[in-house]
Amino acid sequence: MSLPEPVSSPGRRDDNEGERPLVTHDRKRLGSALLGITAIAAIGFVPASPAQAEPDISDVEQRVDRLYHEAEQAQERYNDAKLDLADLRDELGSLRADERRQDARLEAVRAQVTDSVRRQYEGESISTVGQVVVSDDPAAFLGQLSTMSSYTQLQDTLFADYSTEVEALSLREEATADRTAEIAATTEQLGKEKAAVESKLDEAKDLLADLEAEERERLTSTSRSTSTSRMPASVPASGRAAAAVSYAMAQVGDAYVYGATGDSAFDCSGLTMRAWGAAGVGLPHSSSAQYGSGPHIAASALQPGDLVFYYSPISHVGMYIGNGMIVHAANPSTGVQVAGLYSMPYVGAVRPG
Repeated sequence: MSLPEPVSSPGRRDDNEGERPLVTHDRKRLGSALLGITAIAAIGFVPASPAQAEPDISDVEQRVDRLYHEAEQAQERYNDAKLDLADLRDELGSLRADERRQDARLEAVRAQVTDSVRRQYEGESISTVGQVVVSDDPAAFLGQLSTMSSYTQLQDTLFADYSTEVEALSLREEATADRTAEIAATTEQLGKEKAAVESKLDEAKDLLADLEAEERERLTSTSRSTSTSRMPASVPASGRAAAAVSYAMAQVGDAYVYGATGDSAFDCSGLTMRAWGAAGVGLPHSSSAQYGSGPHIAASALQPGDLVFYYSPISHVGMYIGNGMIVHAANPSTGVQVAGLYSMPYVGAVRPG
């Protein structure tokens, strides 16, 4: 009776065949499969990029207000530079007039010195020079020579005066050159400040453009409607202050435009300048310059018409109208409006006139 052939183990082949166990190969295939499944799962569950978040309205409002304020600061620096430029040009005009007068005096003395040297070379006597001294000559210097006792003294004085006039002309020429350079630098600064204003304003406009039209309208109209509802029925003022307040209040609702001084658009110092101008009081177009335009008034003593100033350094001005309220050109979103005295960082007040 023959015995049955031995049955090999299910997971193995005969070791005599020299092959590796099948179980190892199966594990490899299982590992590869698991890696593939893991990769597929990973791909399937990668979170998508989050959608662009809608801008937060309050955040945008704060950023726009900040940009408006930075633009206003640049505008006020621009206004200050314009005032400096006007002063420099006036001073330059005076210096150039002085330079022309000094040059004429120098030419007169130069002619006298030349004449003196020529006379000395030709051997003319003191009597001839004396005739020149007592002659009816328009030059003031020659009129003062009648007290000279000798020709040598006359020569010495002529040469000394010539040296003095040359030095004086040189000083005036240097001063003129300095003012010209200052004008060039101020003009360059004007360009930079104007560019800063436009840059900040463009940035604010871009922020507003990102909002839906409905929200944008809400953002730009809220403060306007709020200020209108708080407007006092009447403003107690008299004299020049009454005229200034009346003008400013008549502009409520007008546009805010950087650098504008009316008739239908203003910046902050442009409004107060025009308002007090209507009362016959001249003010510079600059909030910081207006701060030095009159006596400083304590907040407890404020009267309608007083100018009130904000931020440090000063970059905004409004007009007190009583009852803890001011009228001011606020910003491009709200224009000219009525607001609370302490709606901005308060610095001080001035009473013009």
